[in-house]
This record gives sequence, C-alpha cells and structure tokens, in this order.
Amino acid sequence: MDRLTIVGLLVAIAAIFGGQVLEGGSITALMNPAAFVIVVGGSFGAVMIQTHLRTFLKALKILVWVFKPPVQPVAEGILKVTAWSHLARREGLLGLEKSIDQTLDPYVLKGLNMLVDGNEPDAIRNAMYIELDVSSKEFLAASRVYESLGGYSPTIGIVGAVLGLIQVMGNLTNPELLGQGIATAFVATIYGIGFANLLYLPVYHKLRAIISERSHYMEMILEGIACIAEGENPRVIEMKLEGYAGSR
Repeated sequence: MDRLTIVGLLVAIAAIFGGQVLEGGSITALMNPAAFVIVVGGSFGAVMIQTHLRTFLKALKILVWVFKPPVQPVAEGILKVTAWSHLARREGLLGLEKSIDQTLDPYVLKGLNMLVDGNEPDAIRNAMYIELDVSSKEFLAASRVYESLGGYSPTIGIVGAVLGLIQVMGNLTNPELLGQGIATAFVATIYGIGFANLLYLPVYHKLRAIISERSHYMEMILEGIACIAEGENPRVIEMKLEGYAGSR
C-alpha cells in the first residue's frame, strides 16, 4: 500500500473541509448531489466519447496502482539474469532450458525462450523492444484517461455553475428556491476544479511514474538477456544491470 497516496488524499480533503470550517462555513454546504452528478457524470461521459473501450477499461483496472503500485523486482531480476549468464557460460545456451519456469513473467519468459532457441542478439532486442514499446504505449494511453478527466472537469464545473444560475434566474419570484440554485452553481465550480487538481491529475502523474518504472525494469531484462546472447562476461552483465538499479 502506498502510504503517501493515502496521506496526500487525506491532507487534501482535510485542507478543503478545514478551510471551509475556518471560513465559518458548514461542511454540509459542500455536499451537493446535483453538482456532483453534473461534474463527475459529465466529465466521464466526455472521456468515454473520446476513448476506446479497451483503453477505458484498462484505465479503470490500473487505478488500483495508485494505492497499491506493482513492485518491480529489480534486485531479484539482476540476480536471476546474472545466474543465467553464469549458467550459459558453463553449459551453453541450451543449458538455460532448465531455467525456463512457466511461472516467470511472460516478458522474461519470451526473452529466455528466444535465447534458448539461439536467436541473434539483435533479433532478441528487436522483439523484446517491440513488446516493451507497445505495452508501455497502451498503459500510457490508459493513464491519459485521467489527464483528460482533469482537463474536462473544470469546464464541466462551469457548465454546472451556469445550470445553477439558470435555475436562479428562473426562480427570481420564488426566493425559497434561489439558495439551492446558487449553491449548485458555486459548488459545481468547486467540484470541477477540485476533482481535476486534487484527484484526476495527481492520479495521472502517479500512474505515469509507475509505468515508467515498469518500462525501466523491462528494459533492464531486455538488455540482460541480449548481453547473454552476445556472450558477454557475467560480471560485466551484472555491472551493466546494476547501473539500471542505481538510476532508479
């Protein structure tokens, strides 16, 4: 669990509600179902129009990463690749066949299988790089769903404000309904700006950082397996991969 995400979310909520109380207002004044439906529903609707279903579903799936990011086993990966390089040096590439475990990450498994099959280093690099590139682009496209939400939300908040003012103008002769319309107008604006800057955009940037770490790990595995195919010294391979760990 990413504690910083939880703490940041609580700090943001406390700051908004705390500021409202310090200003002498009521927390319940910020609770407006109509404004919530307009801003959140409108923002998601706009994003659904511009996004492919597959990308949208992937975006929902990776949202959990914000609270529980996948851990990239960089240190473990270095140890495994180094062990494979020693084994390949002692027994040849075919000796690696016994190291192929179907429970390994599919990306790692693909590289090992290509290595055992005797593919050229450049062929291994190209095949693994294509998979890395496509996978990274798909995840980045999914993360941009939240960037889009952050872009639409403030504008939809303004729409909600205008709708509230329309209600106000339509009830000028009925003072009892004026307050509700004005509240919807102002709260919708708060929701639009608040959701964008306290939720959607931070989620987008968090996911981008996690995807970058994932790509970094995949690139390390790619380079390690390609170096084994080139017959490099295990110690040299280990030092190269440690450079990936050091740059994190």
